[in-house]
Amino acid sequence: MKELDSETAFHRFYNMTYDRLFRIACYYLHREEWSQEVVLDVFLKLWNQRATLPDINNIEDYCFILTKNASLNYLDKELRLEDKTHHDIPENISGSASPEEEFISEELFARYVKALDRLPERCREVFIRIREEKQSYAEVADALNISTKTVDAQLQKATKKLKELIMNNEII
Repeated sequence: MKELDSETAFHRFYNMTYDRLFRIACYYLHREEWSQEVVLDVFLKLWNQRATLPDINNIEDYCFILTKNASLNYLDKELRLEDKTHHDIPENISGSASPEEEFISEELFARYVKALDRLPERCREVFIRIREEKQSYAEVADALNISTKTVDAQLQKATKKLKELIMNNEII
């Protein structure tokens, strides 16, 4: 993508990173439609900046930062437009945490997203459906055409692997 100005390479990069960036946007925005819009804007910005991408050392971290900043800017814009009251602001934007606590929280979240991507596909899908989308075991079992015992086993496997990856600092 950086060297060839290739739409095909960009499309592959999009497919590889969209889910991660979407989860980051959801973490800040708590609304799927806003998150989708932010992530698409990030990819548009990346495409427009593709000539300068070789200067970036870690494109993944760069994308995380772009997504975080775009999410916070979007949230600020939407809250002003909708004239929201303070109690409608998501908790992680309320300003109650110190800068150090916010940095640690963001660092842990980035490690969580990277660890989630390292899970086997089925484990990741089960984990996301149950823990992030709040689906029941039965709903996940029906959607994936597996038993609820398999759902439980996959969730336990995913949870154990995530804990190992995050706690052992195996994510770079």
